[in-house]
Amino acid sequence: MTVKGVLFDFSGTLFRVESAVSWLTAALERTGIRMGEAEAAGVARRLEEAGALPGGPQPRSVPPHLTGVWATRDRSAEEHRAAYTGLAREVPLPRPDIYDVLYERHQEPAAWRPYADAAGVLGELRQRGVRTAVVSNVGWDLRPVFRVHGLDAFVDAYVLSFEHGAQKPDPRLFLTACEALGLAPGEVLMVGDDRRADGGAAALGCAVHLVDHLPVEERPAGLRPVLGLVG
Repeated sequence: MTVKGVLFDFSGTLFRVESAVSWLTAALERTGIRMGEAEAAGVARRLEEAGALPGGPQPRSVPPHLTGVWATRDRSAEEHRAAYTGLAREVPLPRPDIYDVLYERHQEPAAWRPYADAAGVLGELRQRGVRTAVVSNVGWDLRPVFRVHGLDAFVDAYVLSFEHGAQKPDPRLFLTACEALGLAPGEVLMVGDDRRADGGAAALGCAVHLVDHLPVEERPAGLRPVLGLVG
């Protein structure tokens, strides 16, 4: 069957979050906290190792008191914030308010960069009449990120986990996206970077294509193969 629609994951697929150092620096500037370059680099590294940067590396280990909320973090905005600010609080910082500032920073469009070929691939799909949706495990509204970076015009629908109370690989999210595009699962390709989460679309009969979750500079054309998989 010809592929008539493509579902895209957000983080690590179409966009990449800023580095932990950049993330921390932005929060420090906002709170007026001064920290030397070497100290900031060390703190950023510990935050990254803790898994506190959404869209960044997974935590090396999740503290026992956070295992429950970590497992369901993408089902609601409250759980998402609790999980990530909880992990951040495992790293001592000068003031307690900075944990919330860090969380809020990652929600800003400036904290995200689209992959170099994202606009081109989405634009060509639109020209071909291929419908697209973003299906993301996320705890906040990422639509402004797409608008600010000029990609919103290429997206027909957004299916965000926190708005549906379910997270990938739950097939309900993929089915909702297919229905939003007016297509059967067998006519749809899911593109993502997580074999378990994004691969869940295969249970519905969607084709699945995986990309590498790499820094923007290291993946200039990782989405281009998608164009060869659609009709």
